[in-house]
Amino acid sequence: MTVFATRPETTRDAVIAALGDKLKSIAVAFGEVTALVSAENYRAVVLMLRDASGCQFEQLIDLCGVDYSEYPDGSPDGLRYCVVLHLLSVSLNQRLRLKVFAPEDASPRLSTVMDIWSSANWFEREAFDLFGIVFDGHDDLRRILTDYGFIGHPFRKDFPCTGHVEMRYDAALNRVIYQPITIEERQNTPRVIRESNYGGLQ
Repeated sequence: MTVFATRPETTRDAVIAALGDKLKSIAVAFGEVTALVSAENYRAVVLMLRDASGCQFEQLIDLCGVDYSEYPDGSPDGLRYCVVLHLLSVSLNQRLRLKVFAPEDASPRLSTVMDIWSSANWFEREAFDLFGIVFDGHDDLRRILTDYGFIGHPFRKDFPCTGHVEMRYDAALNRVIYQPITIEERQNTPRVIRESNYGGLQ
């Protein structure tokens, strides 16, 4: 028996019917459906998407953070941090991309969906670790990729390439010490090597 994927337009119409005015926008591009919802409706929306008869998105395939600081025109309302979910309905063979922006840039927070889709556990921890997005209600929200003592969040685009501190051995103290970075910015000039008879010169 061959199961054909649901047409994107059919998925879009089912999502519109299920969510109604809770949708901020929905679009079909390149054969994929992308829906945008507000943070205040986030929990209600994901429950509807999981349970509504025309949606039935039983699986969370992926959840990741996005930082819009470098391209604010792509962000509605000028918000910076976004969480993107990729949902799959095995029953109806359809997919959906769901986007929600954290309402505050200084302290981005959203509700967890770990109790709705258990696969969100590590995905939310990764978004917290790399972007600093806090998921309220997450049972075990701690770093997953960076070291325990790491300060900041690497994907916020505000961490210097050289780091904040450097480590060196101090012979006078007879131990390893940490100190602020002393690397100076320098302009690299490319080295030009010419052949011995370049320009007809001997």
